[in-house]
Amino acid sequence: MSDLLRAPAEIKYAEELEWLESIDDNPKPFSWRLSPKMVRLFILGSERSDGLDREISQKWYGDRSFVERSIVTLASDRGLLLIGDPGTGKSWLAELLSAAICRNSTLVVQGTAGTTEDHIKYSWNVSMVIAKGQSRESMIPSPIMTAMESGAIGRFEELTRSTSDVQDALISILSEKYISVPELDSDSIVFAKPGFSIIATANSRDRGVNDLSSALKRRFNFVRIPVVTNKKSEVEIVRFRTEELLRRHQIELEVPPTLLDVLLQSFADLRASAAAAGSDDEKLESALSTAEQIGVLEDAVLHSNFFGDRALTARTLASSLVGSLARREPEDLAILNKYLHGVVEPRSKEEGGSWPEFLEGGRDAIATLS
Repeated sequence: MSDLLRAPAEIKYAEELEWLESIDDNPKPFSWRLSPKMVRLFILGSERSDGLDREISQKWYGDRSFVERSIVTLASDRGLLLIGDPGTGKSWLAELLSAAICRNSTLVVQGTAGTTEDHIKYSWNVSMVIAKGQSRESMIPSPIMTAMESGAIGRFEELTRSTSDVQDALISILSEKYISVPELDSDSIVFAKPGFSIIATANSRDRGVNDLSSALKRRFNFVRIPVVTNKKSEVEIVRFRTEELLRRHQIELEVPPTLLDVLLQSFADLRASAAAAGSDDEKLESALSTAEQIGVLEDAVLHSNFFGDRALTARTLASSLVGSLARREPEDLAILNKYLHGVVEPRSKEEGGSWPEFLEGGRDAIATLS
């Protein structure tokens, strides 16, 4: 696993999955590798009341009911649509569900304006078609078709970014559970095996790009993933992902709890400001999600390790925050400057601590970018 830039969940947590499967005596739907109870335990982590001989780490942080509804949906004949703002962990939850259920989370189609029906059905190996004609051997199955043939979970990322004709092609797959291949004289239908399902994700900010038809909506159960606003949960998520980052880069650098508090408070302040804004011009372009917090901290940690004194400082954290969130110039810089002068400056005078250095670092970063 060390030679992979990013191992999929089924490889990263292979030992946990094998162990859970070895002790799992609960009923399993279809060809699932783990029972619904064990899938939930794998994703949300074990508790003392579970009575296990080893601890299972928590991998996704959110309401338990979202995970349970997702698992129940996949045990039915309906597709699962995870919808929410950017950075709410939709794709990570989809990956964990696929890894636990079928031990393969890589059967993925990425929805874009350029996604075609071929990407969700099949295409052809042109050289083989020229040499031997059209046959099952010369056909290139899509990830969705591969999932159908193996009774696995297929994933469709950013469904609303694909065009309506591509979305419509999913309707027959979800309804009929087969794909017809009219180019073949025999063996021209690929049927889905038990266990096949689709997990799609959609960005709630993409509403109006390519809205789902009512027919397609009926084939999915919707699970809305909200932005994490609970401070305790957010701390756990940021700490979990930061520890992963440090291990992956083999960095020995401590993230002081006081600086983590500064980061969380900054995002909470900016979210409150965005909620009170009268127009989009008064809001940062950033969604201010937990994922973006992690990105800010990752940038600061790497900068401190490679160009600093191998110690995270409030100045570096502020510089990373401004650099990560200032996407429009001069609009975003003006919003961040207003935040520093209107919120951080009074707080630094009242509370002291890391805030004065954070204020100074933020001002310097804005001056550099202006």
